[in-house]
Amino acid sequence: MGWGIERGLRTIGRAALDAVYPPLCILCREPVSTPDGLCPACWSELHFIDDPVCAACGLPFEIDAGEGTLCASCLSHPPLFNQARAILTYDDLSRKPVLALKHADRLDLVPAFGRWLERSGRVLLGQTDVIIPVPLHRTRLWKRRYNQAAELARVLSRLTGLPMAPTALIRCKATPSQGSMPSAEARRRNMAGAFQVPKPERPQMAGRRVLLVDDVLTTGATANACARALKRAGVSSVFVLALARVVRPLSHPI
Repeated sequence: MGWGIERGLRTIGRAALDAVYPPLCILCREPVSTPDGLCPACWSELHFIDDPVCAACGLPFEIDAGEGTLCASCLSHPPLFNQARAILTYDDLSRKPVLALKHADRLDLVPAFGRWLERSGRVLLGQTDVIIPVPLHRTRLWKRRYNQAAELARVLSRLTGLPMAPTALIRCKATPSQGSMPSAEARRRNMAGAFQVPKPERPQMAGRRVLLVDDVLTTGATANACARALKRAGVSSVFVLALARVVRPLSHPI
């Protein structure tokens, strides 16, 4: 009885709030029926990633080459992480909200993005012991004031009940933005030695299965550098879940 009353009060409160502040599409700001949602036009234009994909990095394939197939990049440079998946193709439409979250204080986007991550990442989440966001260096965190990956990880932790370990991985080297790197090899060199697991955190990480959360997966250089540091600390598996991933060469910075 109490639960029914509480649910009814929440419904009434939501309706009253929507009457004063009608919910808007998180991308184009057109009216929508539910908070943190998308209008039909924006939903139809977003490119959600689905099978078939590379079994390792999650790069979408145009044709189904069979279960367990790897892309050319993963064949030539096997990733250090176990598996990666992303929700969206990083393109002209998805780029706007991703950059708004990253650089324009659009933290209102986090609840919707967190739910998308939870739905699309259920296979990886089912194999996970702890969620860790890709960290920012302290100087960049000071300038930006928040870590967008940590905000996404926090919502994901709340939705799934999985613990989040925000200090288990740190960025110990200030590096230029990966978006400014001219090639995949340059990105790998840029990330070399950039992350580490602090000694006090290592006993808690030994044998754990980690889900690494990030906003954009490009070449996988950042995810690889994180996975290297985590596995050196005794982590058994590293899975990567990203909001978006680059499929074609970028014409704009991330």
